Amino acid sequence: MTAVPRRRMVPAYLATGGRARPGTDGFERLTVLFPTATDRPPELVELEAEHRRLWELLRPGALTVVEAAAHLRLPVSATVFLAADLVEAGCLHARAPIPRAQQTDRSLVERLLVGLRTLR
Repeated sequence: MTAVPRRRMVPAYLATGGRARPGTDGFERLTVLFPTATDRPPELVELEAEHRRLWELLRPGALTVVEAAAHLRLPVSATVFLAADLVEAGCLHARAPIPRAQQTDRSLVERLLVGLRTLR
């Protein structure tokens, strides 16, 4: 019989400290999180182990909230709270997701293609 790997389950209400809303508005699933210029760990007393895990995860580079949640095996909603706390503490930066590009007008592309063909 193969052993099923056990993962640590952290209830969302524990990771969020029982709060209903994060302190920073505007966080979405695709908000990009990246570390500040300083390479020092957060020294704030109120930061829990989950905050430190998120900060350590983002030290090498940027991830979206969804990607960070997957790595931490936490719900996205709980990861939003953790990220908001770290942004407020000055340990992380958050950037809004890049908006979807508008669809290109097909007639413009066809005229461009015709123009390129006439250059031959």
